[in-house]
Amino acid sequence: METALAKTPQKRQVLFLAILMLLWEAGSDSIRYSIPEETESGSFVANLAKDLGLRVGELATRGARIHYKGNKQLLELDVETGNLLLYEKLDREVLCGVTDPCILYFQLLLENPVQFFQADLQLTDINDHSPEFLDKEMLLKIPESVQPGTVFPLKIAQDFDIGSNTVQNYTISPNSHFHVVTHNRGDGRKYPELMLDKSLDREEQSELSLTLTALDGGDPPRSGTTAVRIEVVDINDNAPAFLQSLYEVQVPENSPPNSLVVVVSAQDLDAGTYGNVRYTLFQGNQVIQPFVVDEVTGEIHLKKALDFEATRYYNVEIAGTDGGGLSGKCTVAIEVVDVNDNAPELTMSMLTSTTPENSPETVVAVFSVSDPDSGDNGRMVCSIQNDLPFLLKPTFKNFYTLVTEKPLDRESQAEYNITITVTDLGTPRLKTQHNITVTVSDVNDNAPAFSQTTYTLRVRENNSPALHIGSVSATDRDSGANAQVTYSLLPPADPQLPLASLVSINADNGQLFALRSLDYEALQAFEFGVRAADRGSPALSSQARVRVLVLDDNDNAPFVLYPPQNGSAPCTELVPRAAEAGYLVTKVVAVDGDSGQNAWLSYQLLKATEPGLFGVWAHNGEVRTARLLSERDAVKHRLVVLVRDNGEPPRSASVTLHVLLVDGFSQPYLPLPEVAAAEARADPLTVYLVVALASVSSLFLFSVLVFVAVRLCRRSRAASAGRCSGPEGHFPGHLVDVSGAGTLSQSYQYDVCLTGGSGTSEFKFLKPIIPNFPPQGIGKEMKENATFRNSFGFN
Repeated sequence: METALAKTPQKRQVLFLAILMLLWEAGSDSIRYSIPEETESGSFVANLAKDLGLRVGELATRGARIHYKGNKQLLELDVETGNLLLYEKLDREVLCGVTDPCILYFQLLLENPVQFFQADLQLTDINDHSPEFLDKEMLLKIPESVQPGTVFPLKIAQDFDIGSNTVQNYTISPNSHFHVVTHNRGDGRKYPELMLDKSLDREEQSELSLTLTALDGGDPPRSGTTAVRIEVVDINDNAPAFLQSLYEVQVPENSPPNSLVVVVSAQDLDAGTYGNVRYTLFQGNQVIQPFVVDEVTGEIHLKKALDFEATRYYNVEIAGTDGGGLSGKCTVAIEVVDVNDNAPELTMSMLTSTTPENSPETVVAVFSVSDPDSGDNGRMVCSIQNDLPFLLKPTFKNFYTLVTEKPLDRESQAEYNITITVTDLGTPRLKTQHNITVTVSDVNDNAPAFSQTTYTLRVRENNSPALHIGSVSATDRDSGANAQVTYSLLPPADPQLPLASLVSINADNGQLFALRSLDYEALQAFEFGVRAADRGSPALSSQARVRVLVLDDNDNAPFVLYPPQNGSAPCTELVPRAAEAGYLVTKVVAVDGDSGQNAWLSYQLLKATEPGLFGVWAHNGEVRTARLLSERDAVKHRLVVLVRDNGEPPRSASVTLHVLLVDGFSQPYLPLPEVAAAEARADPLTVYLVVALASVSSLFLFSVLVFVAVRLCRRSRAASAGRCSGPEGHFPGHLVDVSGAGTLSQSYQYDVCLTGGSGTSEFKFLKPIIPNFPPQGIGKEMKENATFRNSFGFN
């Protein structure tokens, strides 16, 4: 066993940024090993690790494997020791035929990082075949007139071995007439010729039987024999002669069977049967030779289809024999012309079916191509579709790598169907296509995206707890766990907002729930943030704002502000009998805690002591006289005003008004009996409030009286003092002069007294001292009276 190590390879590097691949090393020369054929399987060939300068165990860690042309395994690599072993017994004749030298090519492929080494295994021949004659017997018809020294060609023996192990010599059994001469052909084969040493005499011996032996050059030599039967015939002194000793012809390999190859022709100067030439294949091997010759015409036809890839040249020997047994010989050299009848072959060495997105240039596949044709028929080009983000790069001889051209995006396209097309340059062009599918695996590169940046949800107040009020929705373009979205509430911007007790969110589907009953009057709207996060690593998230609007329910009845409804004695409105129709008696003021149409209030006179005397404006609550008053109208009137909102269903409240008709402001006003009873029942708190208000009012009135007294002194008029009495005692009265002040346009003097026993802080305006007001001014004066009372807080 001999190992031939080539020169140190010149290394070139091709950079591929890949997950596990770093560097390619390709050598310009190859490592060649030599081993005899028929060596037992499992035999040691060489230590690849040592020959390549690799450490023990490096082949295993780098994923080493042997790649052959085709898929038949010839060698076995022990990656732990680096030993290269025979996988099976190899027969040189089966693998290479007559080709010499017999070289088997293989490559060592290291995957991590990718590296190639070219290696050759030469099978040396051993003498395992004996020479063999295809015919068991050769018949020679030799005329008796043939002179000594005449040479008769004999058929050669075949030996499948090559070199010195093939046929080297021919011998014939001892006799007195012939000996064998061995000659060399131009192609290196030896052929025998029988030379006549002594003239034949048919009458003495008409037939001779000899044994022809073929010996090869092996050690020990092998041999094969055949019988040579010689018939001595009558004289035929002219042998057939071919017009050409060598015919050269080219035949396309795709020629159909029975097609004409060439026509050979031989002439014989003899006459009769001695001049009739019959053509035969001299070698006579009908099994090996794909040709047949017409024995009469000399036409050579194809017997079966040719295959350029199997055999490129044929040497056919044609013998022309006349009727007397003499023969001539010519050689037909047939060259098989290659046609493009083999499509390229693609052998996949490595395939990565899944590639992560956003990765830089990544190796997807490594493959080799081959075409057994020759010339342009065997030259190939590789291509893939133009619209794919992949590139084909030639690497080592007929090896290619398929790499990504740019980072892939799974969200744009999750799978690629790649068709690798290998086309030769023959005519017509043949191609082979290989389809691979590359799946782009997901990377968490997309944050969840809400369907809206701001959500507005509406919920009616007084809702039931745990009410579903709406949903937020976010989608993630990623897949798997990277696309699984969970929702959560963000801390509120306002720390005073009790968000945790107001709403909750379903982490899986984004549904929002109100945790408690909401009150529009307490909280009309609130905002909070929602986060959507995926389950990737690291997780990505986005935010959206949610605004919850609390819708009003008609859950508040109108509340009357004036007249006050605090349980104190009701106030009485004074109306002069001289008031005109439409005179403003008072105004009912009410509010509603609701909003919208639930707070739209309307006023209605529900009850009246005398229907038709007073009316209430529906929109503003003003109570006005409906007609002129007469002496026949009662002094006291009780009005019930209904205040109603516009909700569904509507809610309402009522208020009772007491109206007293007076002839003028000078008429004393006495509390009604029912008013006095109500005052007596006033609660202590009301009493305290009334006392406080009366004190402030007294102080104010005192100041006014002082101011009036000063004015009166200047006018040198004596002021008359009156006295006003109440239920519980007498209080000194003062004359009040309001001259152009407040809301009255004329100067009036009123006698004012405070009814201390009434429990109220009302000021009662009595008759004016200046009598006989013009009738047409009374309505205006009464209105000014009401305005004056309101401006001071008087009821």
